[in-house]
Amino acid sequence: MARYKYERLSAQDNSFLLMERPDVYMHVAATQIYDIGPLRKADGGVDFVLLRKAIESVLHLIPRYRQKLQWIPIANHPVWVDDAQFSIDYHVRHTSLPRPGSDEQLKNLAARIMAQQLDRAKPLWEYWIIEGLEGDRFAIVTKIHHCMIDGSSGVDLAQIMMSLTPEVKISEPLPYIPRPAPTPGELLTDHVARRAAAPLQIVRGIQALIDEAGSIRDDAVVRLEALRDLAGYAIKFASETPLNGRLGARRYLDSLVMDLDEVKKVRRALGCTVNDVVLATVTGAVRRYMIRRRVDPADLDFRVSAPVSVRREEDRGKLGNKVSSWIVPLPIDEADPLKQLQELHQRTEELKESKQALGVEMLMAAAEWAPSQLMSLGAQATSGPINMIVTNVPGPQMPLYLMGAELLEMYPMVPLLANTGLGIALVSYNGKVFWGFNCDPDMVPDVASFVEEIQDSFDALREAATLRPAPRAKAGAKEEASAVEASVVAAVGAVPAAKPQAVVQPIAKSPASRKRATKRKSAAKPIAAPVRQAASGKKGGESVRSIGDAAKRKRATTKRKPAKKTTRKAGARKTR
Repeated sequence: MARYKYERLSAQDNSFLLMERPDVYMHVAATQIYDIGPLRKADGGVDFVLLRKAIESVLHLIPRYRQKLQWIPIANHPVWVDDAQFSIDYHVRHTSLPRPGSDEQLKNLAARIMAQQLDRAKPLWEYWIIEGLEGDRFAIVTKIHHCMIDGSSGVDLAQIMMSLTPEVKISEPLPYIPRPAPTPGELLTDHVARRAAAPLQIVRGIQALIDEAGSIRDDAVVRLEALRDLAGYAIKFASETPLNGRLGARRYLDSLVMDLDEVKKVRRALGCTVNDVVLATVTGAVRRYMIRRRVDPADLDFRVSAPVSVRREEDRGKLGNKVSSWIVPLPIDEADPLKQLQELHQRTEELKESKQALGVEMLMAAAEWAPSQLMSLGAQATSGPINMIVTNVPGPQMPLYLMGAELLEMYPMVPLLANTGLGIALVSYNGKVFWGFNCDPDMVPDVASFVEEIQDSFDALREAATLRPAPRAKAGAKEEASAVEASVVAAVGAVPAAKPQAVVQPIAKSPASRKRATKRKSAAKPIAAPVRQAASGKKGGESVRSIGDAAKRKRATTKRKPAKKTTRKAGARKTR
């Protein structure tokens, strides 16, 4: 048995190290705001010593927090080894805002923390405990390299650090005895042996596919189609927009809070997923932003990367990345929020059918045996097919406490890839949805306006879904909006306006999902579609309640026509 211990980084974990450059920081972060409660000291500050001891007491549950990187010679692939010089004082830091510190001052400080790279010679994490926040609050800014965690494992980590009750319990930290690290020569020897065993590993992988899939031919077809779909986006770059360009060194953070029940009401009213609502909200905001920046949305192919967790139940609580992603074109050329949502719903259903996320998994599996030089080139090209990252992570729906202090707010921050000036991350917690916006302020100086457009976009979607009357705009705001719209029309041509909405029922399922449902159950019920009142002069108007009903009426009054036209009349828009 070898006298040393180490763990090799997966290809996906290593890819986040390869993406990092002086102006591209690949750490994820979060700003957590707490009620100071029992952690208040006599001078009004926070009990930093107690918090540091609490963090230290759980480090044995997170071994990666006391490990650093070491590199295999020649192969230049990283491994994790125990840090013999680990000191918690380096990683848990204490600072203060000028009292009474405002939320804006906290954002500025968190942005400066975000704009500093982590030291690769030490474990790749920092906790900044920030006191002086107004309203008897304090904050913790967590900063962890993406090669250590993804969104889901980050939420699990927060639950490890906190408790479900306000009780104050601290265990004595267990002794830390670092395991011996390998020498460079030992790492290289192991790497050569691993390469020699590669053919056997490939055979075992094929056998595993046969055992899991039952039919390797069918599974191979699915995987090849997933790679083909993914390659289609990689070949053609996304459009250039005001949200894209060369990144600078600075960062700025902003935030927004929504009620989770309101988001779920829209989801239920339209028969879609929460992720569909999020993507539709972002679509409306991007459209508004482009119009305000004098860019015609109809001319843009705007794509977002939506990470998809492939973490299994047995992976819960473990660090590392278990994530794939969808590349989703946003229909920003469409002005109607309901049509935007319907098109996005159809696209996400088609992505599930095409298993595009499986293509990313296959690339990562193949990369396990690829040289680091090829992986570096691939990592540099990953930002080309997309304009923005939008990640949505479900969190715990109950209050969490850190040494008796209740967690009030939690804003996640996603790193910016090369060429992407704005990233959006969401987490749901205790009945709220917390939006975190990370941007390059030199590229996106008006991010506060974009945040307002996110709220306006969601309000428009909610009003369209529930027929709530929109509030009357202020005279000044209305004149300003008209002036902007007029200038865009003059510069790039008319942009379609949203049409008045009628009563809305759940959106139609995509053709792919209808086909799957028919195969599963021959006597399936008709799929609901949006109800549209006819624009003709017929008394009371005509409504279409389902695709099945529409087809019956069509056959009774006209000659038979292809089913696709009936589907379009029922309100389902075919994805481009």
